[in-house]
Amino acid sequence: MADIEILDNGILVATLRGELDNHKANRIRAQISASIFTGQVRAVIWNLEGLGFMDSAGIGLILGRMRDLAPTGGETLILNPSTTMEKIFNFSGLGPNIRHCTVDMAIGEIGGVLHEQ
Repeated sequence: MADIEILDNGILVATLRGELDNHKANRIRAQISASIFTGQVRAVIWNLEGLGFMDSAGIGLILGRMRDLAPTGGETLILNPSTTMEKIFNFSGLGPNIRHCTVDMAIGEIGGVLHEQ
């Protein structure tokens, strides 16, 4: 399951729960990419606190949205992944994007960066 919310400041918060497989990743990908390409989204926060399983499609989902955001200098944060997921993210070069904090704290971190632009 995924709850996707776009805040007024252009930050998209994607809260993922349960299991993320290829089928679910494709649906999420389409929704988030469309929002990025229409200019509604300037940053993405992935809240993984309730995610129990993610296969390689999940890594692709996050990396692909980072590529979508790259032309506008958008930022991506990955919140509270499981220990196993965190190891995979670190091997994938996403370690600097990981935070262990609340969504509100992450919004504050990104909000400050976006407001300086």
